[in-house]
Amino acid sequence: MGKLAIDGGSPARTTPFATWPVYGDLEMQLLKEVLESGKWGGAGGAAKSNYEPKLPQMERKFAELQNAQYAVSVVNGTVAITVALQAAGLKPGDEVIVPPYTFIATASAALAYGIIPVFADIEEDTLLIDPEKVEALITARTKGIIAVHIAGAPANMTRLKEIAAKHGLALIEDAAQAVGASWEGQGIGAIGDLGTFSLQSSKNLNAGEGGIITTNNRDYWENAWSICNVGRVPNGGWYQHDRFGQNYRMSEFQAAVVMGQMTRLEEQMSKREQNAKLLDELLSGTKGIRLLKQDPRITRHAYHLYMFKLDLEQAEKNDFIRKANAEGVPLAAGYIPLNRNQSIIETTKMWTGEERVYDCPVCERLCEKEAVWLTQHILLSDEQAIREVAHGLQKVAQSY
Repeated sequence: MGKLAIDGGSPARTTPFATWPVYGDLEMQLLKEVLESGKWGGAGGAAKSNYEPKLPQMERKFAELQNAQYAVSVVNGTVAITVALQAAGLKPGDEVIVPPYTFIATASAALAYGIIPVFADIEEDTLLIDPEKVEALITARTKGIIAVHIAGAPANMTRLKEIAAKHGLALIEDAAQAVGASWEGQGIGAIGDLGTFSLQSSKNLNAGEGGIITTNNRDYWENAWSICNVGRVPNGGWYQHDRFGQNYRMSEFQAAVVMGQMTRLEEQMSKREQNAKLLDELLSGTKGIRLLKQDPRITRHAYHLYMFKLDLEQAEKNDFIRKANAEGVPLAAGYIPLNRNQSIIETTKMWTGEERVYDCPVCERLCEKEAVWLTQHILLSDEQAIREVAHGLQKVAQSY
């Protein structure tokens, strides 16, 4: 394999990977249409007579993409989770079960409304929430479950739906990383009661900032729409505020960007799938690297991240990452366990008056020693780049 780059050898990769975001004339044209329309905001405002507002168009197209009946656009994916919980009827003081291996927003979005996150450990070989750990945590205070589709891999929605139905719980899908993904042929975000998506700049569908809530339940859609529109009701009067809500609306400019980006999504998804498969093949059997297992019921993986585990007794995770980075492979350490995050612990105590500690040994070990990832734009690169990534990782693994 040759000398490591960090020791003076030649790096496996010396040229840039695919750039992100990707845009072109279509996005420019759609943005120009908004600019010239005079209607820039998400509500009210006059527009030229021949202008069709982008937000309703984008919401319809996004709902279709995920096989959902309804979609509501919001300012970001974090707010989308808060609103979804409210729309499903959860109230301050209620508890919602979440995985600890996720972005902090999964828990902080609940806490923002006084809903208390309870942490269920993850599965060893998928890094997704373990349904059996979920059921063991359910109490009279539990009112919901948030299934997080980490990296774009759907969680076990079949089992989680069974558990939610058995105990009368709302099932929310945090699909921030899973646009385009599906479980048993059904679009993610349309399986649970509500789904939430992020359009933040790193995401596979990118508007810089923004979010989407999806559902097949009209009442939940109306609740979510109202909460995001200052308590108004669909088709109601301008100053008719029947619910308590906030202004969580996206702008027409963001919707225009999303519409342009959606035309590129299928081609990009196919490219990521192709390169993830190639990387699996190249890394399979590499001593010290263990690939994740994929449930056969996942009919489409979104590959927002390419994740794997280190299996090297003598290797320290950060040392492996440092050496991989020197090879030109932008390997990242990933999340820290949210059940140990001090801000989550302190905010939970503020709401409950008690310090709650949840043990999630699988997540804690994987975060400390094993779980690593590559981001989605790496998978948009050419075949040579993927082969060089594999070569760099194999060089480092072999060095131990």
